[in-house]
Amino acid sequence: MKVIIASDHAGLELRRELVSVLQELRAEVHDVGPTTTASVDYPDFAKTVCKAVAAGEYQYGVLVCGTGIGMSITANKYRGIRAALCTSEFEARMTRAHNDANVLCLGQRVVGAGLARSIVEAFVATPFEGGRHQKRLDKIREAESESGR
Repeated sequence: MKVIIASDHAGLELRRELVSVLQELRAEVHDVGPTTTASVDYPDFAKTVCKAVAAGEYQYGVLVCGTGIGMSITANKYRGIRAALCTSEFEARMTRAHNDANVLCLGQRVVGAGLARSIVEAFVATPFEGGRHQKRLDKIREAESESGR
């Protein structure tokens, strides 16, 4: 499994912890920063991750900011990205099983390291169920085309 991960300055600490979690899960992890807590703009990091996931270079992306909200809003602007802001293992399982989400967004100020670990583990371990959910993904792709994304 190949995962690309990034944060903004407000998510740096949790992102670093999650790199270790993903490596423990035997993922090949590409950490695209930032490297310090100096203020940065989260859309720049979301762009890097989402373009790589949409291009098929990585199976999953993980984005961390203070709340996860800004990252999830930005990520969902990219064609082919189904980003989910998760605050529980249940949400992580459901977004993979029903929505085939490919980018996980987390908020460092919202979830602690232990819960974030569980969320990431659930996200990468849960397969897409397909079946009745596939037609909904097809409709999402249709909406992307209609909106010009």
